[in-house]
Amino acid sequence: MKTVTKEEVMEKAQEYNVKFIRLQFVDILGSFKNIAVTVEELERALEGKIMFDSSAIEGFVGNKVNDIYLCPDPSTFVIFPWRPRDGAVARLICDILSPDGNPFPGCSRSALKRVAGKASELGLKFKVGAEIDFYLFQTDSQGKPTTVTHDQAGYCDLSPVDLGENARRDMVLTLEEMGFEIFSSHHEISAGQHQIFIKDDSLPAIADKIATFRFVVRTVAQRHGLHASFMPKPVVGLNGSGIHLHQSVWKRGENAFADPEGFSGLSEIALNYIGGVLEHARAITAVANPLVNSYKRLSPGELCPILVAWSEQNRNTMIRVPAQRGDGTRVILRSPDATCNPYLVLAAALEAGLYGITNKISPPPPLSDRHFNPEWLRKLAKRKGLPRNLGEALPALAGDEIVARALGEYIVSRFIEIKELEWERFQSEVHQWELDEYLRNF
Repeated sequence: MKTVTKEEVMEKAQEYNVKFIRLQFVDILGSFKNIAVTVEELERALEGKIMFDSSAIEGFVGNKVNDIYLCPDPSTFVIFPWRPRDGAVARLICDILSPDGNPFPGCSRSALKRVAGKASELGLKFKVGAEIDFYLFQTDSQGKPTTVTHDQAGYCDLSPVDLGENARRDMVLTLEEMGFEIFSSHHEISAGQHQIFIKDDSLPAIADKIATFRFVVRTVAQRHGLHASFMPKPVVGLNGSGIHLHQSVWKRGENAFADPEGFSGLSEIALNYIGGVLEHARAITAVANPLVNSYKRLSPGELCPILVAWSEQNRNTMIRVPAQRGDGTRVILRSPDATCNPYLVLAAALEAGLYGITNKISPPPPLSDRHFNPEWLRKLAKRKGLPRNLGEALPALAGDEIVARALGEYIVSRFIEIKELEWERFQSEVHQWELDEYLRNF
């Protein structure tokens, strides 16, 4: 991550005629929030003197609200390209501090930085890239989103079949103007579904980019009269949308996952990393797949990553190791979806991986790359599957000391409290499926 001083931020704000600065942060659930200040308050903001209350990051106002402070990271300063140049709007991503100057225990960015610090103490540096899926839906006459897809194109189709190509191009150009490096973009398999691949970056920079990505994509889509949705399974019969996290570990400038003499060209560090993640897969799932709807995507299907296993080609495993070796050796965590809090998912997965490395946990043999067989997958998922719903995932998180250590007790307790209420609300609702299935006969 490039080092930027507070003085450089002040100079850039003056040079580009910035009038407003959005002090951005994510709440525990991963939603982007911000407090806007005028440029006259920028110096105070950079000194960490902007105070607010903790309800903004806890997702709801509980019985006790704490005073907390925004601590902007100068390296995240960027000007929004879609705003007027005269009186421009910029942003800074912030850590959250307690009044005593220590990280606030509900700050998920700080949780990720703690894990990155542990890796650094071992001489390891993580790099992560992200393939992110989303749908472009049409809006109604009032501008509200529908589930009518913007096109009927398929995998890697071109315009005029791919009607979202112009919007996707503008998204990429906007992201690049904001400092992103984009590897690729294309139409995905289902109608109206798209993917953009963010190149590898360090921690927490990649989590900052993922959080920013969702905000930018939805903003650009809106300017095209469309609604961009990261909902994991918005339409029955169409593929779900996920986020594939490409992870590698580097030591003394070399890819520590690569070993030409190791099993399948993988180092012991890589294998132990996989072993650690798989051992804590169910707890990771609670934060990687945080919605009731997330588990509609994690159901048996040809491309669904529902197995607590790893493979080189089988797409039903939560971890895949692509064929490329050498500096390109990496492990892909395929199970998360883009509604997650990226800081928490990366913190949980990397903590589990570090646990595997330090304790030399060997993974099970890789799953064979057999052709898709629905009956085989359903049977195997009963024994080696990820949680089937949010109600199963939350107890796994509550009982996992390693993942809880990564996130911190405060975040875990708040996250579980919020999500248990969400699960109970879902359970108490009568859904259309139930009416269609039962009303006539009972």
